[in-house]
Amino acid sequence: MKVIDYYYSVRSSFTYLGAARIAELARRHGRRLVHKPILLSVIMPPIGAQQFDERPPLRNGYMRLDLQRWAEYLGMPIELEPVHHIGPNELPAGAVVAAQRAVRDGTKGDLDALSEGILAALWRDDRDIADEGVIAELCTAAGFDPAPLIRTAMTPDVQLEIDRNNREAIIRGVLGSPSYFVDDENFFGQDRLDFVERALKKG
Repeated sequence: MKVIDYYYSVRSSFTYLGAARIAELARRHGRRLVHKPILLSVIMPPIGAQQFDERPPLRNGYMRLDLQRWAEYLGMPIELEPVHHIGPNELPAGAVVAAQRAVRDGTKGDLDALSEGILAALWRDDRDIADEGVIAELCTAAGFDPAPLIRTAMTPDVQLEIDRNNREAIIRGVLGSPSYFVDDENFFGQDRLDFVERALKKG
């Protein structure tokens, strides 16, 4: 089965807005969505991009306005300034990697739903996605047994996979979150999903 490589931060607002749509596109076009959680703090410096807290206030203000426009356009509730925006990534990103491995090994559960749930927990509900109890609840909602996923999420092997995703993202020219690769063609941003769909129709 052909794939869509899906690079994203589990703390990315624009990834939240596009998560359900990229999953639906993958299903409709018979592609497997390969989740590749990354850390923007790692991939941004090599391309000369500024971290969020380093950007000029005018730029950040416009980004929030654009985020609000997109959320209204898509009919998606969003918390523009969640309290839990900043926090550790090891557990939520590791849970996605662990779930992906579990599904490949035949475990029942909906990987896409777990990823969407983590993003929505932060950007819709302003929950602490670094909290083990929150992740356990989201794993259960997506059809997974939470205990083994959480144990696996924090293992060195899973965290090394996230490191590999970061290095791979830099090599492949990922510019931010979310980024989608269709047959090695890079599409950056949930606002490029129309182009992703056009590429899928060709393939």
